[in-house]
Amino acid sequence: MPKATVVDMTGKKVGEVELSDAIFGIEPNQAVVHEAVKNHLANCRQGTQSALTRAEVSGGGIKPWRQKGTGRARQGSTRAPQWTHGGIVFAPKPRDYSYTINKKVRRLALKSALSAKAAEGNVIVVDGLNLGEIKTKAMAGFLTAVEAGKAVLVTSEVNENVVLSARNIPGVVTTTAKLLSVYDIVNAKQFIVDKAALAVIEEVFA
Repeated sequence: MPKATVVDMTGKKVGEVELSDAIFGIEPNQAVVHEAVKNHLANCRQGTQSALTRAEVSGGGIKPWRQKGTGRARQGSTRAPQWTHGGIVFAPKPRDYSYTINKKVRRLALKSALSAKAAEGNVIVVDGLNLGEIKTKAMAGFLTAVEAGKAVLVTSEVNENVVLSARNIPGVVTTTAKLLSVYDIVNAKQFIVDKAALAVIEEVFA
């Protein structure tokens, strides 16, 4: 059964906790994790890009010169793609890139990502992830104490002090136990979770 270090908000080690085998102890499925990350990035795309085709560019209605006899290549419009100010070939148009993947696939990807973090020893459990006030310096001090780089901070419920204290720290993402993202976990070096949030994760995803 995998284990994780338990620390307090000063970064001091206060014990160890056993992690659920069903969530943190499976064999990671890289193909499923890749599919989940690809899905997340596709769903993030705005799809607002747009360009004009030759049919939509203004002008070009008249044939520039006669078909034969000039010695030049035949041309039918000054708005053809090979002309300056011409239209775009296969011009991109606004579209929706989002798609869904199966619930079981999403869940397996999440367990795989968490298991990989546990196997690397990058799961840190905090005995009460909370701050008395909104203070970026205090949050930065905690992350330095636990030697965290890019990290995802997980609380059981939305904790305004934690969210606002961490939002200006580069590479740090905050989320709640029920809204875990495979992309955030894979993109981070450390998975830092509140002890109460860990219980929620094991209850919801086991």
